Amino acid sequence: MNDTTMLATRPKTGHAGDYDAVIVGAGISGMFMLYRLRELGLTAKVFETGTGVGGTWYWNRYPGARFDSESWTYGYSFSKELMQEWDWKEHFSPQPDTLEYLNYVADKFDLRRDIQFRSTVKSAHWDDAADLWTVTLDDGQQTKSRFLMTAIGILSAHTLPAIPGRDSFKGPAYHPARWPHTPVDFTGKRVGVIGTGATAIQAIPEIAKQAAHLTVFQRRPNWAAPLHNAKISKAEMDAIKSRYDEIYAHCAQTPSWFIHEADRRKAVDVSPEEREAFWEKLYAEPGFGIWMGNFRDILVDEKANALISDFIARKIRQRVKDPVIAEKLIPKDHGFGARRVPLESGYFETYNRDNVELVDVINDETIECITPNGVKTSAKEREFDILIYATGFDGVTGAFDRMDIRGKNGVRLREAWEQDGPRTYLGMLTEGFPNMLMVLGPHTARGNIPQAIEHTVQFQTGLLRHMLDHGLTHVETRPDKVDEWTQTVIKAAEPLLSSKVDSWQTGVNRNVEGRQVRRVLGYNGNGVHFRRTTDEVAKGGYREFVFR
Repeated sequence: MNDTTMLATRPKTGHAGDYDAVIVGAGISGMFMLYRLRELGLTAKVFETGTGVGGTWYWNRYPGARFDSESWTYGYSFSKELMQEWDWKEHFSPQPDTLEYLNYVADKFDLRRDIQFRSTVKSAHWDDAADLWTVTLDDGQQTKSRFLMTAIGILSAHTLPAIPGRDSFKGPAYHPARWPHTPVDFTGKRVGVIGTGATAIQAIPEIAKQAAHLTVFQRRPNWAAPLHNAKISKAEMDAIKSRYDEIYAHCAQTPSWFIHEADRRKAVDVSPEEREAFWEKLYAEPGFGIWMGNFRDILVDEKANALISDFIARKIRQRVKDPVIAEKLIPKDHGFGARRVPLESGYFETYNRDNVELVDVINDETIECITPNGVKTSAKEREFDILIYATGFDGVTGAFDRMDIRGKNGVRLREAWEQDGPRTYLGMLTEGFPNMLMVLGPHTARGNIPQAIEHTVQFQTGLLRHMLDHGLTHVETRPDKVDEWTQTVIKAAEPLLSSKVDSWQTGVNRNVEGRQVRRVLGYNGNGVHFRRTTDEVAKGGYREFVFR
């Protein structure tokens, strides 16, 4: 029996709603979920705030925005035809090329006909009697559906700095995640950047090339390592296409779904000479090898981490001419790799430029307020033509919190997760919220995001296929399985040095009220274990869930 015949013989979902499923978000997750739901013969509607597809790569148009994952492992792998048609231009694709790719995918599979743009989901309420979700947009439009799919990304809820007078600045002010669709001209301008996170590390070198003067306000420095990007020739792209099956099979066997995997040796066990040579090799290579392909103890053992941190610190001192500035750029509150490592292209050398000033707002000057003309610190007021708030995101749960999601008995999702942090099963379902499937929800696997998305969507549409085959319309996760998975996630994080550091990955954001306590937001265990677990659930007939 072929798939078409199977779909024809399946029972309908039997709902009185407008669609079988509503998908929130038209990024990489939402687009692939729509594609798979169509394959199942289900009707779906995607609501997207933006005017086009792409999610992260639609919104983040700031100078220097690009992958820090190898392009040819970042695209979709569900269509061999698509993989052979598309040529990546660079090893680490810049934002415009990535958005072009996602638009190509949307066109190829005619996805836009089921996507409603300029549509922000304000609330989603579960009706237990009707077994339906009611989704309300910010303009009041309502849609009913059997299933609610959240494809909202882990870094989509951007945050602005909690600084007095922020809205008083007379000139243009931008957050990297809400960058204009037309290029910003910094020529001859006095520019202030607040923040030195991953986006700032990409943007600052590009802005410095144009601006008359650039002032960077740094609260806490970040470790960073060279990206070593390069163009991809036609011959190289052809070779990559011939090895796609091998590449993706390899990624599926690595802990984080990248091409990189940790060296089996320990940093503390090898000689200083051997250790130094290995680190020099990794530092000179492109991508995340210096972080993910390093000795297996650097992210869990403080002594090993101190050794790699010292190596990277020495590199910073070599690259920054002024030793005082170099020391300001070296983190003292966490070791290398304990926070996500940004990959950079000339970031540290930017501080050698005469038109760039670094202001340490913790140790030297504190920001008192934003004024109509610029930024006033405890030392003086600096005037600017343009301000950039590179102040990051309310990671993972932030986008959920910004919607009014209510499950059984009117329980609000935000309140359910507020006290002890999120509780999920496999990062995909949470108790008390039937028929709500999360892509990249809290406690799901991290790493190479598109590959994690594909695996999650495949699992979820497999679950829906099971429901269709058995005439089931309602699915919930078992509370005991939520307890079990939540403990698995917490235990996986305990050995990691990253769990002891404030970051968006541990739920800490000083710009968001109530985000000052660390929480475990992602599954930091081995991705192979995650894939094995989900595969076993599927093969076992999804007994971990409650159906009716």
